[in-house]
Amino acid sequence: MMDRPDQRACVNGLTNDRKAIFRCVICSICGTFAVVVFLSSPPPLALMLGFPAEKTPSMDFSSARQSSRPPRLAITASFTLIAVFVIWLILPRRSDPQDEVLPLPVISKAVAVLNGETVSGTVTFTQLFPTAPVTVSGEVKNLKTSTKHGFHVHASGDLSNGCASAGSHFNPFERTHGAPTDIDRHVGDLGNIETDSKGVASFTFEDSLLSLNGPLSIVGRSVVVHAGTDDLGRGGDDESLKTGNAGGRAACGVIGLAA
Repeated sequence: MMDRPDQRACVNGLTNDRKAIFRCVICSICGTFAVVVFLSSPPPLALMLGFPAEKTPSMDFSSARQSSRPPRLAITASFTLIAVFVIWLILPRRSDPQDEVLPLPVISKAVAVLNGETVSGTVTFTQLFPTAPVTVSGEVKNLKTSTKHGFHVHASGDLSNGCASAGSHFNPFERTHGAPTDIDRHVGDLGNIETDSKGVASFTFEDSLLSLNGPLSIVGRSVVVHAGTDDLGRGGDDESLKTGNAGGRAACGVIGLAA
C-alpha cells in the first residue's frame, strides 16, 4: 500500500498527464479548424504571396459562387470545438490532494485530569454529534466538605505556571459572568459543584453552550475548580460579573481528546 507522498505524486502525475493531453487535443482541434477555414475559402496564391492578381471571368464566377455558399465546414468545426471543450469541463477529473478540503473528524469525547496542591479529579465531556448538548460528568476529591465550588472552562490550555496561566473564563461572545441557565453568561460558566461530607464532588449535567467541535470547541482549553463558591454574577460588584467571586484556583487540567 502506498504511503501518502507516493499517492500524492501518483495523482499529480495523472493530473499533469491529463493537462498535457488536453493541450494537445485543443491544439489539434485549433489546427484542424484553421485548415478547414482555409479550405472553405482558399485565398488566391498571388494574394498569399503579396502580389496583386488579375481577375478573370472564371475567377469572378468561382469567387461569387464560393462567397454565396455558407462555410458549413467552418461552422461544423466551430461547434465541434465548443462541444469538446464543454465535455472536458463536465467530465469528472481528479484534483491535487493539496487543493482538497478534508472534513474535520467529529469529536465525541474529551477528558480533563485535574490536579492541584491537594485536590485531584477527572472530568469527562461527551457529545453525541456536533450540535448536541455536551454531557459533563466527573469526580473531584479533597475539597472542603459540604460546600459549593466554582467550576469553569477557562480559555487557555497553558498550565506552564500552574492554574494561574489558564487564563480567564472561556468567553468568546464577550458576555458578563452568569449562571449556566442564564442567557447572558460566559460559555465556560458551569456554575458550582457540591461536595459531600468527605469532600468529594460527584456530578453529571448537560450544557447547551459547550461544544467539542467547531471553532468554539473547548478541546485544548482547561477546566478549573475554584476554592470558593461562584455567586453566579449576583454579587452586585464588578468582580461578580467577571469571575463570580469564586476565589482561588484549587485544581485544573487541560481538556484533551479521549482515547
